[in-house]
Amino acid sequence: MIHMKSLKYPDIPHYEWKGRLLKRTPEYVMVLCESGREMKHHTKNTIFTIDVTSIEYFFLKQGFTVAMEIEEGKIRSYYCNIAMPSVLKGNQLSFVDLDLDLVKGRNEDWMVIDEDEFEINSVKYGYPAELKEYALKSLDVLQKKINENSFPFDGSGLGIVKACYPL
Repeated sequence: MIHMKSLKYPDIPHYEWKGRLLKRTPEYVMVLCESGREMKHHTKNTIFTIDVTSIEYFFLKQGFTVAMEIEEGKIRSYYCNIAMPSVLKGNQLSFVDLDLDLVKGRNEDWMVIDEDEFEINSVKYGYPAELKEYALKSLDVLQKKINENSFPFDGSGLGIVKACYPL
């Protein structure tokens, strides 16, 4: 098991949840998060139950995370956080969420959301200009990966999940 933590800039606890480590490389960590898991929301001081299974990628050298909802062996939706590169220490994985999200719901087009939150939090938390620029460049890199169907948007993760953990 691996424990994930989402932080707000610079290191304010935001969300926490757990999953099963499937793959670790120098570039990313791949985690399977099962339906029924709990997600602690620090800001709202509550715990949610997440009722979907997802494959989640935490990139160690790039500015985003990618969560893919899976059902019946297929990817049904995507939720991508623009973030500072993830940090893995033992079984603890953390990342600083930079508010911008790129999502694709079931039978929907890709959409950038939380642009207003990005602007509000950049003032509230004092994002340096370089950090704002990094977030926008990371969003651009992520959109290019999607448009080119390149990893992790090439479907390769489903094979790993099926081999490691039959759904």
